[in-house]
Parts: sequence; structure tokens; C-alpha cells
Amino acid sequence: MDTRLVCVMLSLLVLGAPGDAGATRLKDLVEVRGARDNVLLGYGLVVGLPGTGDTERVLFTTQAVSSMLGRLGVRVLPQDIRMRNVAGVIVTARLPAYVRQGTAIDVSVASLGNARTLTGGVLLATPLQGPDGKVYVVAQGEVQTGGYDVTSASAVVRKNQTASGRVPGGGLVERSVVPPLGGDTLYLHLKEPDFTTAQRIVDAVNRATGRAAARAPDPALVEVAAVDRTPEAHVALLSHLEGLEVEADRRARVVVSDRTGTVVAGTDVRIRPVAVAHGGLQVVISQAPIISQPNPLAGGRTVVVPVQSVDVREGSSPTVALPAAATVQDLVKALNTLGATPRDLVSILQAIKAAGALDADLEVI
Repeated sequence: MDTRLVCVMLSLLVLGAPGDAGATRLKDLVEVRGARDNVLLGYGLVVGLPGTGDTERVLFTTQAVSSMLGRLGVRVLPQDIRMRNVAGVIVTARLPAYVRQGTAIDVSVASLGNARTLTGGVLLATPLQGPDGKVYVVAQGEVQTGGYDVTSASAVVRKNQTASGRVPGGGLVERSVVPPLGGDTLYLHLKEPDFTTAQRIVDAVNRATGRAAARAPDPALVEVAAVDRTPEAHVALLSHLEGLEVEADRRARVVVSDRTGTVVAGTDVRIRPVAVAHGGLQVVISQAPIISQPNPLAGGRTVVVPVQSVDVREGSSPTVALPAAATVQDLVKALNTLGATPRDLVSILQAIKAAGALDADLEVI
């Protein structure tokens, strides 16, 4: 591992106003109260696996097979079932609002037992329930894993995760979720609560309607008063408001990945004047054999004696003067020219944040 001492004196300028981030449609910033996805959950069986399913040690799979066969008129005890082509799975789905009965949606499937792979299996009819215990979707179809898992006596070839997969269009909606529309007020929930964004939405809605129709009681909610209380009028009003362009204002944030060395920073991130010194220390402990041979007349014997040595080295790279920078992008670019590793970038940004010179939230993933 190369060691180096990078001593960087940075004169960082703080810009005045942030750059124009561009406007965003209102429909991408808010959600209408009640018009949200609903999570569904169910337990099912995947059959037709090529000997890669659950073993007989997974009791809930054999019990489920026995119960299913019993409903079909075939009586068999769970302890008598010996098979490896069936896997017990958890089936999940997200049911969008206003989806009508008979609509097909995608479902996800994940092994619950010790099945090695679900590739080539078929999900049997599985009812998916909501938090209220009612069945909203029935799922069935061929499972697609997007990978493979081939095992032989001495080798294993695996691509992607094959113990989980999806059934595209395998869920049929049996019960619709239709939030009611109508009333005196429409409630718009901000996906990312922010005082400035909420006020900008209020101003945009008031300009579009030509009246003081909107108000923001808090940074996460905008209330819009409706003139007509009918559902049809609410649909027309929402259709008109969704296309409004609003410039969202968000907190400055820097996201870094220690695994890949990725650094993502927005235009609002600013760095105050700061001095950065980053270096490394290398300690090498080695052992070499030394042969000790006595004088021919001494009567001794030849022996091999191990000798250990400790070598401590500190990087001695010369001081490098970098041009002034005002953003994280400039800092990262300057450090990359010096050969800083991804782990070095993460450590430097964390140190700058701890010193109070980074005006942004630092998130490490």
C-alpha cells in the first residue's frame, strides 16, 4: 500500500446565491391525502422447482402442502411428505390507490425456508391481505429471478439473488381501494417537508387559481380550498394544479459511498475556508532467518535464528498548493489529482464536517 502525506492549503470561497436548480412539477413534490400505495402480504407455495426447494426440515412448507392437497380432496399427513420441488414463500405487493378490480399488478416473491433457488418455479394462487385482514389481490404465475444458481459436486456458479424474484402482472386486484374525493378542502402532503417549498407552492397555487385558495399550516402540508365540492370538480382542480412549476428548496446534502468511492453533492453545498492535511503511516514488521555457524574448533553446531525487524515509514510527499475552491466538486476534483483513494475522500469530508467547515448534511452509505 502506497503511503503519502498530502498537505493541502485550500482557500475556499463561499458563494452568495445558489445556482438555479430548475423548477419541478407540483405532482412530483406532493401527494394528495389518501391517494397512496397500500402494502399487501401473503404466504404461498412455489412448485415445479428442479430439486432446489425446501427440505423436509422446513415444517411449515410440508404443512402448507398437506393443507392445500386436503382442500383439493387429497389427504396426506405432513410427516409423510418428502419432496424438494416446493418452496414456502412470502408474497408482497403494493396496491396503488384508485386501481379498479381486475387490474393486473406485479408481485414480489421471497423464499421463507431453505430453498436454494426459485428459478423455474410457479407461484400457486396466493391471497394477499392488507393491514385490515381483507384480501385485495390474488397472485399466481411463473417466478422470474433474473439469475441462475448451478451446483455440481465441486463447483458452484451463481448470478444474482435467486432466492427471491418477481411475478410480472401476476397479481389480480379483487378489491379496489378508492379514497373519497370531495369536500371543502384538498390536502397536499409534501414528500420532503420544507418551509420555503411549502410557501412557494402556496404562492403558485394562488396565482393559478386567481384567489387566496391555498395556505400552509406547517412545512409538510398545503391546504387548498375548493369552490365546488363535487369529486368531478376536485379531479379538474388537481389536474390543473399538478402541472404547476415550482422551484423546490432542499437542505444541502453530500452523499458519499465508502464502498465505491462515489461522492454526490448538490449545488447548494458550500465549504468555508479550511486547511486540510491528510497523510499515512506505514509499519512493516518482517522476519528473516540468520544462519549462525560456530568456529570449527568450538565444538558447537550450526543453527538458524529468526531475526525480526520493524520499519516505520511516514509519507513525505511535498506540499501541494491547490487553487481556491468553493464547492465540494472542486475539492474532490483537486484531491483526485493528488491520487487520493475513495476511502481518503470519505475521511477528508468527514473531517471537514467535524470542523464545521462543511455547510451541508453529510450522509455515508
